[in-house]
Amino acid sequence: MIANARVKFGLVGTGAIAQSYLAAFKETEIAQLVAVADVRREAAEAVAAAHNCQAFDSHEAMADAVPMDAVIVCTPPSTHRDVCVHLVNKGINVLCEKPLSIDSQSAVRMLDAAADAGVLFTMASKFRYVDDVKQAKALVASGIVGEVVLFENAFTGFVDMSKRWNSNAAMSGGGVLIDNGTHSVDVMRYILGPLAELQVVEGKRIQALPVEDTVRMFVRSEAGVMGTIDLSWSINKELPNYISIYGSKGTIQVGWKESKYRRSGDAQWTVFGSGYNKFQAFRSQIENFARAIRGEEDLLITGEDALASVQVIETAYQALHGSKWQPVKRQHGPVAASRIAIVAN
Repeated sequence: MIANARVKFGLVGTGAIAQSYLAAFKETEIAQLVAVADVRREAAEAVAAAHNCQAFDSHEAMADAVPMDAVIVCTPPSTHRDVCVHLVNKGINVLCEKPLSIDSQSAVRMLDAAADAGVLFTMASKFRYVDDVKQAKALVASGIVGEVVLFENAFTGFVDMSKRWNSNAAMSGGGVLIDNGTHSVDVMRYILGPLAELQVVEGKRIQALPVEDTVRMFVRSEAGVMGTIDLSWSINKELPNYISIYGSKGTIQVGWKESKYRRSGDAQWTVFGSGYNKFQAFRSQIENFARAIRGEEDLLITGEDALASVQVIETAYQALHGSKWQPVKRQHGPVAASRIAIVAN
């Protein structure tokens, strides 16, 4: 591996999410941005000028011209399979923005290609890297709030989606359910373990979009924990917390500005975190991937995690169009499963 050397990254796509990665690259000592690609040549050149790196109008040209250890893919989900398979076939480690893909077959194809090439490949999902979320997971594991009974998550806020590719199902795979919901199911799995079944109800469409803009998910983990997830581009619930975890002996709240817990009988809340820090999350995400490439630590989100998120969201859409609880389907066979293990290690 690349011991003690800065890991050289390329970036594909210079849209909104890419800006957070660009800011994080400026503040990390372990990773270096060496190239950027966008089908809009002028956008790539503007980023390259600001970050002192090379610009290209395609990921193919970038991969052919610049030696790189890793690439972050920030293009629309419908393009992920082709972009990522091309890069891993070049022997490049790939961190792909969420959602990993719009269907599980594409996700398995990417994971298999990465395993065949012997490179790291996984999904980027920023909330796993938030310090308060990590601490909440540790608190749950410590048993400080007893047996977890109920998990609540809300990612809601008004955003005009009428001109954004996220509301074009051909590019995004759906609406708010795949967009914000990918974060939700990944965080719930991270804290509580695998998810067993779910139901989804769509709310009233406010923005006249061709996709869902408000949904509520009901989820049960394999350990029997019930969960509710509220997702919306059209309302803001004005909640101080985006995660609440209710146990038999207390409560944990992960908030935007403060995180805390209180055990049954405690007079006061105990504060354990200062809230959501987007910049810290993106920097930690880059650094975890870089250190995994250097062989210094494990990926926080493995290939198996990435595939599971796609399968849960795929099941959620089946539930959205039905009226019954749907079991979460795991469609990979023994060969794919063994390859995922190789990527995860």
